[in-house]
Amino acid sequence: METSDSSSTTELMSRYVSSEPGYGVPTEGWRICLAHEFKEKRKPFQAKDVSLSNIMEHIGLGVRYLKWWYKKTQVEKKAPFIDMFRALPLRQIYGVPLGGFGGGTITRGWRGEFCRWQLNPGMYHYKTVIANQFTVCLRRGGQTVYQQVLSVERPPTLQGWNWGYCGEYAFYHALYPRAWTVYHLPGQNVTLTCRQVSPVIPHDYKDSSLPVAVLVWDIENKNDYDLEVSIMFTMTNGSGHKDDKSGGHWNEPFHLEKEGEAVSGVLLHHCTPFNPYTLCIAAHEQSDREVSYQTAFSPRGTCGALWSDLITDGRLDSPTGSSPPTQKGEKVAAALAVGCKVSAHGHNSLEFSLSWDMPVITFGSREREHIRRYTRFFGSEGDAAPSLCHYALTHYRDWERRIEAWQAPILQDSSLPSWYKSALFNELYFVADGGTVWVELPEDSDVSGGLRSEDGGLPAQPSVIKEYGRFAYLEGQEYRMYNTYDVHFYASFALIMLWPKLALSLQYDIAGSVVQQDSTERLNLMSGRCSPVKTRNVVPHDIGDPDDEPWQRVNAYLIHDTADWKDLNLKFVLQVYRDFHLTQDRQYLQDMWPICQAVMESEMKFDQDGDGLIENSGYADQTYDGWTVTGPSAYCGGLWLASVCVMCKMARLLDSNSVYERYRDVLDRGSAAFDKLLWNGQYYNYDSSGRDLSNSVMSDQCAGQWFLRASGLGDGEYQAFPVEKVRSALKSVFDLNVLRFAGGQMGAVNGMRPEGVPDRSSVQSDEVWVGVVYGLAATMIHEGMVEHGLRTAEGCYRTVWERLGMAFQTPEAYCEKGIFRSLAYMRPLSIWAMQLALDLRRDQVGPEDEKPLQNLTSQDQEQAPTTKNEVPPETLHDVSNTH
Repeated sequence: METSDSSSTTELMSRYVSSEPGYGVPTEGWRICLAHEFKEKRKPFQAKDVSLSNIMEHIGLGVRYLKWWYKKTQVEKKAPFIDMFRALPLRQIYGVPLGGFGGGTITRGWRGEFCRWQLNPGMYHYKTVIANQFTVCLRRGGQTVYQQVLSVERPPTLQGWNWGYCGEYAFYHALYPRAWTVYHLPGQNVTLTCRQVSPVIPHDYKDSSLPVAVLVWDIENKNDYDLEVSIMFTMTNGSGHKDDKSGGHWNEPFHLEKEGEAVSGVLLHHCTPFNPYTLCIAAHEQSDREVSYQTAFSPRGTCGALWSDLITDGRLDSPTGSSPPTQKGEKVAAALAVGCKVSAHGHNSLEFSLSWDMPVITFGSREREHIRRYTRFFGSEGDAAPSLCHYALTHYRDWERRIEAWQAPILQDSSLPSWYKSALFNELYFVADGGTVWVELPEDSDVSGGLRSEDGGLPAQPSVIKEYGRFAYLEGQEYRMYNTYDVHFYASFALIMLWPKLALSLQYDIAGSVVQQDSTERLNLMSGRCSPVKTRNVVPHDIGDPDDEPWQRVNAYLIHDTADWKDLNLKFVLQVYRDFHLTQDRQYLQDMWPICQAVMESEMKFDQDGDGLIENSGYADQTYDGWTVTGPSAYCGGLWLASVCVMCKMARLLDSNSVYERYRDVLDRGSAAFDKLLWNGQYYNYDSSGRDLSNSVMSDQCAGQWFLRASGLGDGEYQAFPVEKVRSALKSVFDLNVLRFAGGQMGAVNGMRPEGVPDRSSVQSDEVWVGVVYGLAATMIHEGMVEHGLRTAEGCYRTVWERLGMAFQTPEAYCEKGIFRSLAYMRPLSIWAMQLALDLRRDQVGPEDEKPLQNLTSQDQEQAPTTKNEVPPETLHDVSNTH
């Protein structure tokens, strides 16, 4: 794949006609001209995209789903957890979301629009609110010489404003959690750079929770004369939702001074019956800045009065008092303007902040209230919005210093390609914009599931949850289930490396649900059979639907009975040890040990012939829930052996010799069976059923080895797979699933036939799963195949971010042509597993011995050292000891 880093950026920036680089814009990141149009327009996966053979196989599922969907949407008036009839269309518009995580998110598009909203927890709507804009006013000698809305749009409303900024003079640059938009003002010799800063900071559990962002405008005056420059920020009271017109909303100006710093602006109180909130637009008051505002205006009609107010003198009227509550059917908006002088050939800056305060939330069931994490620092009375803006405007420089210190070692690493640096940081958007909730643990909560520590269970309130709160994120914005565990397995690397306390908190919640049961019978849509909602001593699929009551009612997923899935229990065990290895938190290991033993005991029943290797049950009983697998399989069998291996390791650490001996015996027998039944001389067969397609090449066949390597295992006493066979399998995947698919330009297809054509036996076997590809790339890097890994992952980044226009909405899946599935998905956070692998490799090789990755040859890769048994946690990138 001879794609250079510069060629793709050249394409995205090809329509940029200015030479202005902007103020302080970094080199690395995702950059696009505001006039760019993506040539390829894809459509979401729909029923018509299913092959005839698959339709016949799943006709029962279709009928049962239709009945369930009708009842859910038309009778119960609820949103289905997966809506197969109303998939999101692709809008190629999204940019970096605003705010920390857990307090709701507002996403701005790369053209500057406010266009994706998640204020009600886990529930998205996708509405561009056209009145939410920035406008620039230039004045010289007391006269306005230029006034322009900084938007390329030409909307049918607000005709009194000057729309239609020429996008060829502007570009957007994203390096999450920051973004820059550079506007060269045609004919004015002035360049504006809007820098968007959100408090997303590794190992920070205060500021990272805040629902606030700062927007700094740097103004460069290239003229021979001084200018007066004003920026106006307009904001609608609401989010474009129908409740914006429900009536009773009102605005008021505010001024807040503390610790010698003052901010002022407008509060927009959105007074809904459930989950009311306050928006706040604010500016930093300084002696050489003039702050003015308009408390309320109607965002309908021409809105010429507001435009004229600004154009007259570069400031707004600033009336006193609050606005009256809106009438039903009426909307209200507010405006805030800040002005300053910019000397000839000089620079100046203006600072705005936007916060949203929804401290107390209810989920869809309305059964109980939850308190968001940030209220620990700013209170839960609903009056925190001014303080949030004040805090942001007085602390954002420190945020940026910490963000830069975190990112610099990677950005400055010349051995890493630019596309990877962009992908690594920009894919992190989902930690905030995955419908994320971060709430306090109620005082009366018992997360143990009723089985306490003294009885082999958990503490009622584990200290990590009490101190750091409960954390949940969606499987995807379209697949609305919290902490979907088979997918979190991949995504979890981002949390354990950057916010390890949240990773452990999530694990305690999952562990507590393991010992619970819900014997309520319900219909499984795939099989048509009924089964209990939750079976004791198995890991749940998810911890619930935000339109219901998460944590209280788990397993919103009802396509399969996941108590019979083969991967969930194993993924819990593997994550427990991986987390311990990276944090060295021994209390966590001790707390999880009885839960690990319980789920492994449940898993033992799937080894029906007693050979030490579990068997799949002849349906799609794992994360590939549309791809049938029968008997011992590469994916689940590999996860099983890796789990048995880490059980041996944990037993040794905890001085449990009898458990060690038991699992050592299983590992020895199971490894022999795995090799005998699945190894074909080049790779591990998909399964051992003997079906025509059982020898397909699965891209994810080495997932077990991946986790062993990430946990410092995979050699010596704790080896489950022969290293030479792992590398042969990975080489087969690279040669077939990567290079023989789409010209080697789109990552690795899930299933490939040995003759070099995709496995089309299911709707998932011929898809590319971005998060799986990043995990595959990490596995390759662990095994010394660095160049193979980077080239494999590069195909996904180029496809998603540069060809298909799916920035900040990376999907679960796409096919070679035409379609994609499930936008804005959790699994691609697995790219942080690549960084862990690179860190481990660098620690082994040493920086002085490390060759530029682009220059590694196949011979170099074959000679690369394998991972050592243990790597001191303090050497890992951004992983701190969490004692």
